[in-house]
Amino acid sequence: MTLAAGSRLGPYEIVAPLGAGGMGEVYRARDTRLERTVAIKVLPTHLSSSPESRQRFEREAKTISQLSHPHICALHDVGREGDVEYLVMEYLEGETLAERLAKGPLPREQTLRYGIQMADALDKAHRQGIVHRDLKPGNVMITKSGVKLLDFGLAKAMAPASQQSSLTALPTQMNLTQEGTILGTFQYMAPEQLEGKEADARTDIFAFGCVLYEMATGKKAFSGATQASLISSILRDEPQPISRVQPMSPPALDRVVQTCFAKDPEDRWQSAGDVAKELKWIAEGTPAGVTLPRADTSVQRRRLRLAWFVAAVALLFGAVSAFLSRQSRPPEELTRFTIMPPSGQSFFGFVVLSPDARRILFLLRDEGGRTSIAVRALDSLETRRLPGTEDARGGFWSPDGREIAFFREGTLKRISAGGGPIQTICESGGAFSGAWSRQGTILFEKEFGDPIVAVSAAGGTPRPVTALDPARGELAHFHPAFLPDGRHFVFVVPNLDPEKTSVMLASLDSKDVRRLFHADSSAVFADPGYLLFARDDAVFAWRFDLRSLKLVGDPAPAFEQVHFGTEDNRLSASAAGNRVAYQSWFGRRRLVWVDRKGRDLGALGEIRGYTDVRISPDGQKVAVALRDLSHGRNLDLWVLDASRGTGSRITAERTDEFDPAWFPDGERLAYVSSHSGFYDLYERPANGGAERILVRTKQDKILPTVSPDGQHLLMSVPEAGNYARILTSLSKPGDSLRLSGDTRSSEEHPEISPDGRWTAFDSNESGQREIYVQPLPTGPKRQVSIGGGQMPVWNRSGSELFYAARDGMLRSAAMRLAAGRLEIGEPQALFLLQLEISGDLPWQHHPYDVSPDGQRFLVIRRAPDTEADGAVVVTNWTAL
Repeated sequence: MTLAAGSRLGPYEIVAPLGAGGMGEVYRARDTRLERTVAIKVLPTHLSSSPESRQRFEREAKTISQLSHPHICALHDVGREGDVEYLVMEYLEGETLAERLAKGPLPREQTLRYGIQMADALDKAHRQGIVHRDLKPGNVMITKSGVKLLDFGLAKAMAPASQQSSLTALPTQMNLTQEGTILGTFQYMAPEQLEGKEADARTDIFAFGCVLYEMATGKKAFSGATQASLISSILRDEPQPISRVQPMSPPALDRVVQTCFAKDPEDRWQSAGDVAKELKWIAEGTPAGVTLPRADTSVQRRRLRLAWFVAAVALLFGAVSAFLSRQSRPPEELTRFTIMPPSGQSFFGFVVLSPDARRILFLLRDEGGRTSIAVRALDSLETRRLPGTEDARGGFWSPDGREIAFFREGTLKRISAGGGPIQTICESGGAFSGAWSRQGTILFEKEFGDPIVAVSAAGGTPRPVTALDPARGELAHFHPAFLPDGRHFVFVVPNLDPEKTSVMLASLDSKDVRRLFHADSSAVFADPGYLLFARDDAVFAWRFDLRSLKLVGDPAPAFEQVHFGTEDNRLSASAAGNRVAYQSWFGRRRLVWVDRKGRDLGALGEIRGYTDVRISPDGQKVAVALRDLSHGRNLDLWVLDASRGTGSRITAERTDEFDPAWFPDGERLAYVSSHSGFYDLYERPANGGAERILVRTKQDKILPTVSPDGQHLLMSVPEAGNYARILTSLSKPGDSLRLSGDTRSSEEHPEISPDGRWTAFDSNESGQREIYVQPLPTGPKRQVSIGGGQMPVWNRSGSELFYAARDGMLRSAAMRLAAGRLEIGEPQALFLLQLEISGDLPWQHHPYDVSPDGQRFLVIRRAPDTEADGAVVVTNWTAL
C-alpha cells in the first residue's frame, strides 16, 4: 500500500515516504499532538491480517517500548487505523551503516566507537530478555550522536503463527516462536540460526562480529557465489584476520572478532557487555591492543625509537612516583565489623560479597522458616529482601554486580540486584550453589552425586564439565568457584573417606582435573592471590599463583568461628577486593525445660551445639544431635539423662548423624547418616553399639519418624526441588507408599499420631508453611494452623498437636475423634519458643519436643552469653 502525503493514521499526518522493504513501508510523519517529526512504519497486509499475529505484535511492541537506550531507535507508539497496522518510531537523520560501507571501511576510531555503542545497546536489550535476531548494517543508522540500532526485537511478534520457514522467504518475515525456523539476513546469520535452532543473545554477538568485521575491512566476513555456498562458508570457514586485510588495525581486535565468530555459542563471548569492555580497552590504547606501523625509512625508525624511549622514561618515572607515594602513605588498617540479621530473622548458610566489595548478599530465613534473597550495602543500615525470591535455596552475583542468580523451585533464575522482573535460565534440580564468570557462563551442581554443569547466563541446556570417579570414593562435586580468568574454577569433592575430601582445579577449556589439597570445605579465591578453605576448626589461606596455577608455600590460618557445613562442605565465606566476608558460628546452645506458660524450669546438660532434641517415650532419656567443635564439627548423636543431663555419645564417625527418632520400645534410635554420601536411615541401640541399615537408596531421606507399632518409617524425600512424604515398611524392604499428592509443594516434618491413624506435617502449598493432618495411609487432608506454622509434635495421647507458629509462638490445637471424624480445635497460643533459628539448622530439624505428660517442653535456645551468628566483614584481611 502507498500512503499519500496529508493522509492520517490516528493523530499522525503522513509527510513523505522514506523507504520500503519486505517488512513494509516507512514514512516521515508529523505527530499532531506533540508537534514532532516521527517515522511511521506500515506493516504489510500478510503480517496484520491474523488476529494472533496482531496480538503478538502488540505484546512485543509494548516490551520494546520500555527499552530506553541512547543507541537504540525508540519505539513511541503502535496503532491500527482500519486494516492498517503501524509503528511510530523515533525519526532519525543520517545514513544507514550499509550506505556508509558502500564507500569503504570506516576509520579505526569510528569502528571502535560505533562498535562500543552497538555492543552496549545489545547488552542493554539482552538484559531485558530481548534479542535482535537480524543485526546487519542496514539496521544500523549513523547519526550525529552516534549509531542507532533499528527494528530491535520486533520480528518475533510480526510473524504469523502458521507461516512455514523457507530459505527463499525474506528471513524477517518468519515465525520466531517455532523452533526450526530461520531468521535473519544470511550474510550475518550465526550457525545455529542456519541450523534452525533457537536464537539467543550469543546469536546477536555472532552477527555483531560480522558487522564489526565489515566496518573495519569494508568486506563481508563470509561470502559465497550462491546461497548454499554462503551457508557452507558460515558453517565451516574462518574469515581472514582483520590485521591481514588492514595491517594498521590492533591485533586485539582480531581476538574480539574471532571470539564472536566461534561456531559453538558456548565458545563465543557470553555477553555483549563483555565485548563492549574489550573494545573500550582497545580504544583506550592499551599496549596489547596497539599495532606499530612498519617503518620504511631509518628516520622513521629513529623517531619511533625516540618516541618509545620517551614513553618508557615517562612510564618508569610514573611507576617510581607511584611506588614512593604508596610508601609514604600509611597502610590501610585491618578492620572488622559484624552485620546482624534483622530482628526475628537469621542468615541461612551463606554470605556473598559483591564484585565491587560494597554490598553483601544473604539468604534470610524468617521465623516461619521461609527463605528469600536479601542485599545490604555496607554503607547502609537497611537490608532489602528481593520480592519474588521467596523459598530460594542459594544465590550469587553476576561478575558486574548488576544481577543476582538464584535457585528456586528446581530452576536457576536471575534478577536485577535492585529487584524487578525475574528470568528463568534453566532447570536446576536441587542445586543450591553456583558461580558466574565474566564470559557469561554459570556453573552449578544439580543434585548430590551429579557432576558440575555449565550453562549460559542467557539460558540454554546445562552441559557437564566434570565427571565423578566413584572408584576413588568420590561422592559429589560441589560448590564451583571461578578464578579471575573466568575459565578455570575450583570445586570440592567429598569422599567416602573424609580424610580424602579435596579441593580440585578444572577448566572450561579442558577435561583435565587436578587435585590441589585436602580440605573439609569448598574453596574461594581471594585477592591478591589466595585460596580460602576450611580444615578442622579453622579457615586457612594458601597462596595460589594464577599464572602457573600452582600453590605457593604452606597454608596459614586466617579466620576462626567461620560457619561451614560438613553435610554439604559449603564454606560460608566470600572475598572481593581487599575484603572477606563470612558467616560466624559459635555453636553455643542450651537445652531449656519450660512449662506450658513458657516459664524457665532450668537447663539440661552443658552448653553445646545442639540441633535436634527428641524425648524418649517414657520421658527418661533425651536423644540429641549436636555439632562438636572438638570432633571435626560434624554432627553426632548423644543420649542424655532427662533429669540430670549426663549422657554418652552414640555415634563417633567423621560423617553427620542427625534427626534421631525413638522406636516405641525406647531402646533403639532411627537416624539419618551420610555414610554413603546420601542421607540414609540407620538404627542403633540407645546405649551404643553397632548400627544397622534401615533404608539406603540413591536419594536423600530426612526427618524420619517411627510408627507406633515399630513396623514403618515415615520420612521426607527430595522431589523436583521440594520434599514429599514417603511411608516405608521395615518388615518388607522396598515396600514404600508416597503420601504427598503434589510435587509443586514441599511437605516436611511428618509425624505419626500415637494411635497410628493420622500423620501431621507442614506444607508450603498455600504460599506459606501451614500444619495439616491426614489419615493414614491416605485420605483428605485438613489444615490445622492459621497464619502459618511448622514442626508439628503430638502429645503422647494424641489429644493435642503442638506446632511452631509463624509469629514464633508455640501453639496447641486440640484433636478429638468423634463419630469417625477428627475434630480440630482452634489453635491456642502457649508461649514464645525463642528458637535458635540459624544457618546450622538446614531443615530446622527438631528444635523442641514435649514430655509424655504434655506439661513440659524441652527447647533449644541460644546460650545467654553467646553472640548471635552474624556476617563478619574484614577489610585489609591479608594483614592477618
